[in-house]
Amino acid sequence: MSAVHQTNTEDEASTELLAPLRLPAFSDPFQWLARGTRDFMRAPMIGLFFGACFVAMGWALVFVFRNAGAYLLALSAGFLLVGPFFCMGLYHVSDRLELGERPRLLDAAMAWRRKLDTLAIFGLVLLVLEMLWARASLVVFALTFHGGLPDFAGSLKSLVNPQNVEFILAWTALGGVFATIIFAVSVVSIPMILDRRSDAITAGLTSIRLVLARPAVMLFWAAIITILVVVAMLPGFAGLLVVGPILGHASWHAYRATVAP
Repeated sequence: MSAVHQTNTEDEASTELLAPLRLPAFSDPFQWLARGTRDFMRAPMIGLFFGACFVAMGWALVFVFRNAGAYLLALSAGFLLVGPFFCMGLYHVSDRLELGERPRLLDAAMAWRRKLDTLAIFGLVLLVLEMLWARASLVVFALTFHGGLPDFAGSLKSLVNPQNVEFILAWTALGGVFATIIFAVSVVSIPMILDRRSDAITAGLTSIRLVLARPAVMLFWAAIITILVVVAMLPGFAGLLVVGPILGHASWHAYRATVAP
């Protein structure tokens, strides 16, 4: 039995605001991936549909970057809101498989309708964080280039210029901080919203509590996700066709393993 089930459940679960947590061990992320892979194999056509959506999102970003770089941040913010809707479909599939039912693509694609109001609030939180991230990045750009802010494509090319090592370090550190915050807020909150009668604030707080309770394990899980996504993006985003849905299913199992019923 996983160490998840051997750890103590937090006593504060008796309150409505705080959900009980089962704290994970370092081996558990590999179990989540294994279960996510199993779910993908059991419903491959649905997984490939959502995987194709992730691939399309990646190519849309490339197209906008090449042809209208000024709109890249706006499109990224839009995807930050659309992404959870896609993931909810994968969570729905894993949930149906757990119950021994056969999931249907239409039900998975429309799973977000049940929690549209809560998702809208949570999406607003993510949007605010993304806007703060973008604003902070612009400040770093302006300070680095002495107020003469270059075009977005030129700024990205500066990442490979050794003369701008201070910019590289500052921009990377800033991105790491905001990425960690977004991960902490959302790692189990969205599947929790789908699975329970939970509001966006409660789900977000539960997610943050989990990360604070097991920071090393959850950052390890974040690193696994990041590495798999980066590798999947290398061959023209084609790897996201499979890696995307597997990670979506695995995220559901991460939630089920760490937030007690």
